[in-house]
Amino acid sequence: MFFQGIQQDFKLALLPPLACALFRLVFILVYREKKTPFGEWRKWYHCFRYGFWWGMDFNAYVFLVGMVLVSLPGAFLPSYYAVGDTVRMVGVSAYLAVLYTAFWGKMIFYYHFRDIYNETMLLGRNADKSNLADIFFRQNHGGWILLSFVPFLALCVLLEEMLLGLPLLPLPQLGSDVLQYGMQAGIFVGAILLFYYCRYGGALNHANKPEWDEIPVVTKEDIFMAKATLDDLVAIELVWKRQVKELLRHTDEESRATMASVMPAAWQGNPVDAFRRKAKGARIGKPSHIFYIFGESYAQAPFDATFRMLNLMEHGSKWRDDPKTFSINNFLSAGLISQPSLVSVLSGIYDADLELNEREAFWHGTVPSSLPVQLRKLGYRTVFWYGGPLNWSSLLHFIPALGFDWAMDGFEICPKDAPRTWLGVYDHIFLEEAAKRIPEMEQGEPAMHFLYTTSIHGPYRIPVEKYGYDMERVMPDAPENVKRDRALQRKLGCIWYSDKAIMDFVHRMKELYPDSLFVLTGDHATALIPFDYDVIPRREPTVRERICTSFSIHHRDLTPELFAGNTIGGHMNILPTLMELIAPAGHEYLSLFPSLLEPLDHIVTPYHWLTRDAIGIYRDEIEQELVITPKELPVHTGRKRFQDEQQAWMELSGWIARHPELLQPTNYTRER
Repeated sequence: MFFQGIQQDFKLALLPPLACALFRLVFILVYREKKTPFGEWRKWYHCFRYGFWWGMDFNAYVFLVGMVLVSLPGAFLPSYYAVGDTVRMVGVSAYLAVLYTAFWGKMIFYYHFRDIYNETMLLGRNADKSNLADIFFRQNHGGWILLSFVPFLALCVLLEEMLLGLPLLPLPQLGSDVLQYGMQAGIFVGAILLFYYCRYGGALNHANKPEWDEIPVVTKEDIFMAKATLDDLVAIELVWKRQVKELLRHTDEESRATMASVMPAAWQGNPVDAFRRKAKGARIGKPSHIFYIFGESYAQAPFDATFRMLNLMEHGSKWRDDPKTFSINNFLSAGLISQPSLVSVLSGIYDADLELNEREAFWHGTVPSSLPVQLRKLGYRTVFWYGGPLNWSSLLHFIPALGFDWAMDGFEICPKDAPRTWLGVYDHIFLEEAAKRIPEMEQGEPAMHFLYTTSIHGPYRIPVEKYGYDMERVMPDAPENVKRDRALQRKLGCIWYSDKAIMDFVHRMKELYPDSLFVLTGDHATALIPFDYDVIPRREPTVRERICTSFSIHHRDLTPELFAGNTIGGHMNILPTLMELIAPAGHEYLSLFPSLLEPLDHIVTPYHWLTRDAIGIYRDEIEQELVITPKELPVHTGRKRFQDEQQAWMELSGWIARHPELLQPTNYTRER
């Protein structure tokens, strides 16, 4: 009975790796430009071979669980043995449903982020669940996906019944009790060894388990195929193991050793205090107003000449052409998604996915490098405007603790019947309301207004035609398939619409306050360009297009010569740039990073690095040439530049998170 039972377990254990291989093939056929293995058989072979063995880290348990929970007790309980096949089918079907769910999750994740599961998914617990549901059902056809579980599971049950119905091998009878018991013991031990052999990737040594570094070179050189090698549960497991929360378990001695590569001198207490700088003297007339605009998904790629035929940044591009506007086309975000980007630029230290805004200690105090704290020392009143509700990401608590004088909730300040998405009030309504209220708030002192928009975000349901979007006028030269796809047009229209709303606000404020300083950047990049529609010859974004956000700065006294010939930059260079532009000589301020007025040869974030000629991703260990081109660019694997610096900046954030007693209360918050 045991021998027959493990045969049934073995047969059913064939289904999960078969399903994973099928899911891998679908992923490749949907998202890879080259759909066939012709001319690259070895690459495909190793992708599926290595992926099969790597996936057995999970799939092998189907055999083990069946053996331990069904075959072994069934050998002693005939009544349980009689229903063993039913129990097996229920268990395997449930596991296949898990695999199917993980597969669809990856397909949706790749659609939005052009990546398989990464650390971003860990931040989802604090995301707006209603917005996620809206995106799932309205943008990603969630209803059809849920319905697809019915035929999928029906097919699984049919295949399970077919496999279980195949003939079983009889147990050999050896005649001798000693030999018989020996053989049966050997079968039991062999079954256990078979499990370990499969789980360890075709070996009995745990050290030989498949891992990212050991993917065959011919496959790993193609970063898409390398990522396709990972089964979905394996990818989720790797994300879970790589949680940045490890920073919180380090000792102070470990942190000091890691941070040594960036610390300017011996230090005690708060490491941020070691980064004191002195301004060289104001380069521009002190602006009465600073407008720091943080656009949701306001990324660089739509500004590139490569995609100019789409004309998505029609108004922003004209702003960049102004001789008093300086822009950088290679600009790194401080985070992969909104929350860590926002927290980083406002606090002056990398959030590093520690979710500092969700930590109660950061609701009562902040680091001395905080943007509003430092602008307050220059006499600026600071106001935070968000197009959505301030309960998102606990901003209701976090923003006042940073030192802002006011925090404005888009849902509260705009009319109750104002159209909105799950994230926030439509950009033009939110910004018009801000433009109306700003003059009413004047108190005879300089002011910095930080405005965060929301409209470039799925599921892209804004009726943009109602607000001025005319496809034929905006993009007359776009490919016809781009024009015909209504869902795509809604998405592209939202990008154009948000850009127009932002620039309408900018022009209104410039007319009202001609001496204003404007900073425009995006919180992060996202998949905005429709590469699948033959916009350019290639079908995949470059690394630069995937991760670079936008940046421009404007003031009537600005000249390009001020910016030291810089062609690269990042979010964390904005704060010191403001200080060096407007602070008097000798004014002391805190910044971990230099300003854009100094020559920069590289930029490092917890996720990416950037030089004047290359850009890289730490997680994938890849780099690519930094150029704007419609052509394919080779990806170089096994590259990690400036890793000591990357680890040091994250370690500094971990130090602050572990030492909340270093946070300083801000006592001048006037209103939430």
